[in-house]
Amino acid sequence: MWLPWRVRTTASRPNRSRACSVSCTSFKDVQILLDSEPEPSSPKSPSLFRRLSVSPSLLRSLSSPRAAAPSSFAEPPYSDCSSIVLYYTSLRVVRRTYDDCRAVRSILHGFAVALDERDVSVDDRFREELQRILGSRRAPLPSVFIAGTYIGGAEDVRRLYDRGELHELIERLPLSRSIACDLCGGLRFVVCDKCDGSHKVFAEKSGAFRICSSCNSNGLIRCPSCFVVQPRRSK
Repeated sequence: MWLPWRVRTTASRPNRSRACSVSCTSFKDVQILLDSEPEPSSPKSPSLFRRLSVSPSLLRSLSSPRAAAPSSFAEPPYSDCSSIVLYYTSLRVVRRTYDDCRAVRSILHGFAVALDERDVSVDDRFREELQRILGSRRAPLPSVFIAGTYIGGAEDVRRLYDRGELHELIERLPLSRSIACDLCGGLRFVVCDKCDGSHKVFAEKSGAFRICSSCNSNGLIRCPSCFVVQPRRSK
């Protein structure tokens, strides 16, 4: 008389081995997504760059499709047209964009010329500069300018490098004799002395905190020792 009850219990018992295998596989995939490869040749960044705020507009520019290259561009500001200007990002929000930026930086660092690196994730004004130059809000990263002329992105740099044409463009530039700045260590940014990097200051009149107008969203200002406007060279 107890046989039907035993049959129902056996049939309704879940398959533990199947559930366990699915669960373990899911955790493994999540772990793979969370793990990231360290950059082998990059030095450790100072503590002031370990906490960076990511603006929504930067996320949209990284995830948006690459815009077609216009025929002509303006020159990057604060450039004397005798160096390489690189707009890139150090954030790993979009893995393909981060890998392209790292590859282009590695190629350009192989040449002994002045390299002006402008990280849009550190200062939003770099991203705004690039958007004004290209005339589009979908500014591709990385973007390379050599002697004031727009070269292109990662695919363009790789193609020129493989053909040997990149060396011909860069060999006309003067060699770099720059020494790391004693104030910022070559990072070109320092912590704002008015808000101590909090990006907020206390207003005595209103008795409340307001946004600091002297620094960017990360509480950083451009180094007053090495980040100066370079005189433009006559063509």
